[in-house]
Amino acid sequence: MDWLQTVIIAVVEGLTEFLPVSSTGHMIITQNLLGLDAASLSESDKAFLHAFTFIIQFGAILSVVCLYWKKFFHIDRTPVPNGSGLFGTLKHRFNFYWLLFIGVLPAIVIGLAAKKSGLLDWLLDSVEVVAVMLVVGGVFMLFCDKLFNKGSDHVKVNERRAFNIGLFQCISVIPGVSRSMATIVGGMTQGLTRKRAAEFSFFLAVPTMAGATLLDLLDLMKEDTAWATSHNISMLILGCVVAFIVALLAMKWFVSFLTKYGFKAFGVYRIIVGGIIILMLLTGHSLVMVD
Repeated sequence: MDWLQTVIIAVVEGLTEFLPVSSTGHMIITQNLLGLDAASLSESDKAFLHAFTFIIQFGAILSVVCLYWKKFFHIDRTPVPNGSGLFGTLKHRFNFYWLLFIGVLPAIVIGLAAKKSGLLDWLLDSVEVVAVMLVVGGVFMLFCDKLFNKGSDHVKVNERRAFNIGLFQCISVIPGVSRSMATIVGGMTQGLTRKRAAEFSFFLAVPTMAGATLLDLLDLMKEDTAWATSHNISMLILGCVVAFIVALLAMKWFVSFLTKYGFKAFGVYRIIVGGIIILMLLTGHSLVMVD
């Protein structure tokens, strides 16, 4: 990867991380357009590219902590219910983190199983899977606003709702599904408003992507360390910084747009992009635009 390829992929990640269009899917498509398809890479370069995909996503996710820092650095000082005990007191004081822990549990189990089986790496190499899931998810999004009511401002995230949203997040192990879409829809099925569902989706992304990033770094360190050149490390740092800045700018716009207009526009976009890719693949055209 060179500097230009890194910046382009990081900009795509930052723009799409919080949109229900699949940031991973868009990065896979972008990589192919830039000539970084799996078939053309060595095993070492392929391992680095897979890790790069997850690590710069964490760079984008850190923008959530920056934008919602009051949430992440807040301790509930309201009176603790009588008879709560030590564990109950800790849950009350750190309820925000407790709900994130409950929400991320399903992803830990499913994500580790998918990674250990090799399924995740196979999916990350498949443009076909991305294209099909973009279209399938797009069709669903045309109707999901009608399927679920707008929710209530009185409904808040509790342990049961957090766990159920976490189950929805597991669907996003398939590139092209969109972690954002899965968790926001999951929140809406629990009676949350679009805005509250979107914000909890952002919050849940932090521990989820932190864990995925840590696992990928550990895997890279266990494997052949030929990837750990000063150039590649510089690309990782650059990618994280660019993704962080772009995501920070895009996040507030998305919450406002989703609250006002819903999912339909994103559904149309997904169908168009996925349909074009499927048509190109079926007619034997390569996605590789840059040699």
